[in-house]
Amino acid sequence: MLLIQNQNKIAMKKIFLSIGLLLGLALSTAYAQYDVDALRFSYLGFGGTARNMATGGAFGAAGADFSTLSTNPAGIGLYKNSEINLSTSLLFNKVESSFYGSANDDINYTFNMPGAGFILTLENENSNWKNVQFGFGFNKMQDFHKNTEIEGFNDESSLMTEYLDKVQNSGGELSFYDTELAYNTNLLYYDSLNSTYQVDAPYGGINQRKTIEESGAINEMTFSFGGNYNDKLYTGVTIGIPILNYTMVSRHAETDTQDSIPVFRSFSLDERIETTGSGINFKFGLLYRPANWLRLGGAIHTPTFYSLHENYSRNMISHFENADFNSDESVQGEFNYELMTPMKALGNIAFIIGKRGVITAEYQYTDYSTARLSEENDISISSTYDFKEDNDAVEAKYTNAHNIKVGGELNLQPFKIRAGYALYGSPYADDINDGERSYYTFGFGIREKHYYADLAFVMEQYDEDYYLYSPEYVKAAKNSYNSNRFVLTVGLML
Repeated sequence: MLLIQNQNKIAMKKIFLSIGLLLGLALSTAYAQYDVDALRFSYLGFGGTARNMATGGAFGAAGADFSTLSTNPAGIGLYKNSEINLSTSLLFNKVESSFYGSANDDINYTFNMPGAGFILTLENENSNWKNVQFGFGFNKMQDFHKNTEIEGFNDESSLMTEYLDKVQNSGGELSFYDTELAYNTNLLYYDSLNSTYQVDAPYGGINQRKTIEESGAINEMTFSFGGNYNDKLYTGVTIGIPILNYTMVSRHAETDTQDSIPVFRSFSLDERIETTGSGINFKFGLLYRPANWLRLGGAIHTPTFYSLHENYSRNMISHFENADFNSDESVQGEFNYELMTPMKALGNIAFIIGKRGVITAEYQYTDYSTARLSEENDISISSTYDFKEDNDAVEAKYTNAHNIKVGGELNLQPFKIRAGYALYGSPYADDINDGERSYYTFGFGIREKHYYADLAFVMEQYDEDYYLYSPEYVKAAKNSYNSNRFVLTVGLML
């Protein structure tokens, strides 16, 4: 069957190859799901010092902690002394997956630095502005490290099922990033007798396996200025320069393990995406102390305006019973684009229990549907791409989220004991996915006159559906994510 169809295919291939390449270049940069990137690069957890992480990231109103420069920068106004600090972290990530009745899991270990900084405090003796502070350093706002393994026997569809529908719905136009790869590797072929495209396993009956390795982070450089007005009002401004790097390496493999499909044996699709870039944002914060035991605060974060560069590559390899039809094809390129993340609003409260400790809470509001993508300058494709479909998808798929953090610190001078909890609302609209995240935190430390050392443990848990390709054709893999992070911060008071 494949021999006859390939003879027909050879006559057509040169025509479709040239047409497909031109149309693919002219019509499609949608080879990556940029609406997914819009969420991935906008969704931020909490990081920074061990003290902040041990209290569930809720230390904004308590202040005098370097992490507040990236949340409520008015926290810098509570510093009375200059300080230098450094944090290190060990992260354990485990992803459990269930797909068509089969279970798999994978574990990833990462060592990194979640933050470092310097605070300079100046005293004004003859002014109601008793102190002014300058801060510089970085806080890790997101860590992308995790490995995922999904495998199961799919008796409903193949990735080629989606490719087949795509080329038929486009009137035979091939996209260089997917359907043309399949065409060049004999997985998608043209049947001239029936004047239609065909694939070997449109109704599945194959074992599917996907592995995904993700790495990278968003590290925000912070330049902050703050002040203390009469020990009542504290103000702060931060210029944030997030530096983003993200790498995703994946393999999608399909195999005729039951030897039930004529001619076809297996194929694999390897993909690599590297995204790098930087952005800028501004944060404005206030803290007010109406009484010695109470602090109230709020902050506004402007959108982050990113300029991003993406390198991408795909390699498709096919295997058939007749080795003459085995093939190996690749495509690669690069692309520049811009991303504007949503703005954020947050409120803080802290209850100061004398010298015994503090209880803090924070509320954060973010509307992820307001993220926007735009074309900057495409290096490999001469035509422009306006991201309309991607921005429409952002508006349809995402919604506003409400994040709540609570934490506390018990002072057993010189020792501190801390605990916290954070609940991040799902960014997905209409319950199309779960995505709600829970954080359980604990820590302790020691603080003396000229130094301190803090240790924190953070456990993060959430569930999400993951689709190997369009949900129109395949069921979701049910993924459960569990990460455990240990953070150590040491600091010197100058």
